[in-house]
Amino acid sequence: MDLIIKNGTIVNSKESRQADLYIKNGKIESIKDSWLYTEIPGTEVIDAQNMLVMPGGVDVHTHLEMPFMGTYSTDDFLTGTIAAAMGGTTSIIDYAIPKKRESLKKALEKWHKKAKSKAVIDYGFHMAIVPPIDRPLEEFEFLAESGVTSIKCFLAYKSSLMASDVDLYRILEKARKHKILVCNHAENGEIIDYLTKQLLNEGKKEPIFHAYSRPPGLEEESVSRVIKLAGMTKTPVYFVHLSSKGAIKEIKRAKKDKQKVFAETCPQYTVLSEHKYFSKNFEGAKYVMSPPLRKYKHCSSIKKGIKEGVIDVIATDHCPFNFNKEKRMGLRDFTKIPNGMPGIETRMAVMFNEMVVKQGLSPNEFVRLNCSNPAKIFGLAQKGDLKEGKDADIVIWNPDLIWKIKQEHLHENVDYTPFEDYIVTGKPVTVISRGDVIVNNGEFKAEPGRGMYISRHTSKPAYS
Repeated sequence: MDLIIKNGTIVNSKESRQADLYIKNGKIESIKDSWLYTEIPGTEVIDAQNMLVMPGGVDVHTHLEMPFMGTYSTDDFLTGTIAAAMGGTTSIIDYAIPKKRESLKKALEKWHKKAKSKAVIDYGFHMAIVPPIDRPLEEFEFLAESGVTSIKCFLAYKSSLMASDVDLYRILEKARKHKILVCNHAENGEIIDYLTKQLLNEGKKEPIFHAYSRPPGLEEESVSRVIKLAGMTKTPVYFVHLSSKGAIKEIKRAKKDKQKVFAETCPQYTVLSEHKYFSKNFEGAKYVMSPPLRKYKHCSSIKKGIKEGVIDVIATDHCPFNFNKEKRMGLRDFTKIPNGMPGIETRMAVMFNEMVVKQGLSPNEFVRLNCSNPAKIFGLAQKGDLKEGKDADIVIWNPDLIWKIKQEHLHENVDYTPFEDYIVTGKPVTVISRGDVIVNNGEFKAEPGRGMYISRHTSKPAYS
C-alpha cells in the first residue's frame, strides 16, 4: 500500500522543513511543502504532527550469529534485525568472517545463507581478511563484483585474526586497485599479547584487567601506523569503534592533511566508562569488548570529536553474549570472556539523547552520523536520505518522549543491556522499510526474510 506522511518535520543531513511525503511502490515519490490532496485512493495517511520524519538508521557494524571464542553471538539475522528495526534502523552491514584458509566466496555464501530467510530489514556485508592472506588477495575482484566493497583488517587478536604490518600493506595496495574501502580494528595486538601474559602471570584475572591489557595508547599508536601505511599506498581507510582521545587526535591530523580517512565510534564510548569493570558479582564482564571502555576523559573527547565532525559515523559493534552463560566462560580468566556486547536496538535513542538533547547537536547532524554518512561512505546508494527516488526507509521519531531503557522491554536476544535504566528522550514510533510499515507504536509487523541483500557500490567519498 502507498503512503502519505503528513504534517511532520522532514529531517535530512543538511536541512529540515515542514512537508508531506508521498511513498509509492516502496520509493519516495515526492516531498511537498503542502500536499495538494487530502487523500489518494488506495493510499494510507500517517499523521506525523509534532514528529521528526527521518531516514531509517544505517548501522554499518554488526556481528550477527558470529562464531567467536568458542561460541556464537546470540542474535541471529531474525532477532538482530527485528531489534534493529524496533530501534529505528532499517539497514545494516554485517561482518562476514571466514575461517583460516577458507575462501572468501565460501564465507560469503555462508553469510548469505544465514541472512536470506531471516532478515526483516535490508542488509549488506563487509568481508574480514584473515591470515594467511595470499588466497584472499586473489578474491578481491570477486568481492567487488559481488557488491562487497569493503573489507576489515584486525590489528588485534594475535594468532587468530590479526594481520601483520606486511599483510596490511599488501591488503591496502590490493584494495586500492579494486576500489575497496579498508576498515581497521586499530589496536596493537603484539603488545596486547605481551601485557595479557604479564597480567595473568601476576594472577590478575578479573574483568578490569581486560581493559588494562589494552591501554588507550595502543589504539592511538595503531591508528597512527595505519594512517602512515595508507598514505604510502594512497589508499582510503576507515577506522571502526574508536574509543580514545589519542585516536581522535590522529584522525583529526590526517583529515587536516586531506588524507581520505573515515572514523566510526559507538554509543558505549560516549556514555559508559571504565568504572563499569569494577561492578560486583562479575558484572564487569558485561562490558568486556575490544577496544574496552575508557576513563571518562576519553568519553568527553569522543563526544567532542563527534561535534567537531572528526567522527563520521555512529555504529554499534553489536556482538551480544549472555551474561549468565557465554560471559561466564571467563569467570576465572578475563581472556576467556567473549568480547562484545549488545546495542543494535538502543543506538539511535541513546545517541539522540546524548548528542542532540544533552550536547546540542542538531537533528540534521544526528541524521548525518546515523543515516546519511554511513550510507554514502559504504555505497548504499538508495539509503540514508529522504529524497525523491530513494528507498522509502523512514523513521517517524517522537523527540519529546521520555522513557527508560529496560532489557525486559527490548528485542535483542540477550539477557542484559549495557544501558539498563538509562533515561532517554526521543524514540521511534513508526518505522518504514521500502514503503512497508514494519514497526507501528511499538508493535513489530513484518515477516522473516522480507529484508533484501544490498549489493553495494564503490564508496564515492573514498574513491571519487
